Amino acid sequence: MRIFISTGEVSGDLQGALLITALQRHVMTRGLKLELEIVALGGDKMAAAGATILGDTSGIGSMGIIEALPYFIPTIQVQRRAITYLKQNPPDLIVLIDYMTPNIGIGSYMHEHFPNVPVVYYIAPQEWVWSLSLERTKRIVSFTDKLLAIFPEEARYYQEKGARVHWVGHPLVDKMANAPNREAARTSLGIKPEQIAIALLPASRHQELKYLLPVIFKAAQNLQSKLPEVHFWIPLSLEIFRDRIEKGIEHYGLEATIVSGQKQEIFAAVDFAITKSGTVNLELALLNVPQVVVYRLSPFTAWIGRNILKGSIPFASPVNLVMMREIVPELLQEQATAENITQAAMELLLNNEKKQTTLEDYQQMRESLGELGVCDRAAQEILEMKI
Repeated sequence: MRIFISTGEVSGDLQGALLITALQRHVMTRGLKLELEIVALGGDKMAAAGATILGDTSGIGSMGIIEALPYFIPTIQVQRRAITYLKQNPPDLIVLIDYMTPNIGIGSYMHEHFPNVPVVYYIAPQEWVWSLSLERTKRIVSFTDKLLAIFPEEARYYQEKGARVHWVGHPLVDKMANAPNREAARTSLGIKPEQIAIALLPASRHQELKYLLPVIFKAAQNLQSKLPEVHFWIPLSLEIFRDRIEKGIEHYGLEATIVSGQKQEIFAAVDFAITKSGTVNLELALLNVPQVVVYRLSPFTAWIGRNILKGSIPFASPVNLVMMREIVPELLQEQATAENITQAAMELLLNNEKKQTTLEDYQQMRESLGELGVCDRAAQEILEMKI
């Protein structure tokens, strides 16, 4: 069975890799006489899981209008490469993971030219959050034969719009269940018992190095002046970010360690995190790490969103979106200042009552993400389309 999987950015590469592993495991454990051939748009994690990568999309991604311009041509190129491949080598099954613009193009092409090839959308675009384009939602529903939702609200939204929806839960439930415990992680990283370990997560997209890294590192500098025993840990999302991050550490005089390939160990070990908005927020929450969430776009993009598109979102962080209430503090756009980040961080670090409330809220959130076995359920739903 040839399966084509299309996704982008760092988080998509992770989700794709988890799914590929689950697909292979499902075939083996069920004794299916089936050989999987997986071709994909993705990155190194999906390649390591067994996919043949048609185009590396892990570094192609942005949020915003101005921010997206540098990636317009690479995105169109990779979409065209995918469609050319699919035209010449139609697969047995298509799986789309997030990555809205290219995947809508791919899904629409398959629906028009290869209507007998099932299209599964796993982790659909967050139209249920943005609610900017009902036409775009209708288009997604029109070419999707089965939509596998990871959030309850996502499932409800797309089901109301006519999609055939199955809620499988969030795949990070599976991934984070295998994380080391706090003591083992701190020992592995050499963190002393008395040391305050804080994770800094400024970027998984290039634009975030510009808009988020300076304000997050300045806040870290403030915390370092208040908490001499603090040490910062920075998991590297993409190797090409290393130079900018090293220069930032030097500029702000931070006691910090950059780590590649040990993100789970860092998350299990740290006391706190200052982080961009994204999937990483859920990873931290599932390991009971209090956090402050920060995000900024260019002023032009923010103005367009507020005044032209009239867009409004209830929350930016997936942690808050799951429950549709504030569990972790969000500092967005003009509120994302070093002073505000420092204040929010100190409150969570020193106020035990507030920290305990956060941990209790995390537990409630966790119950809304589904039971263990998310990736296996997704794999079963996908393979059932052709078996």
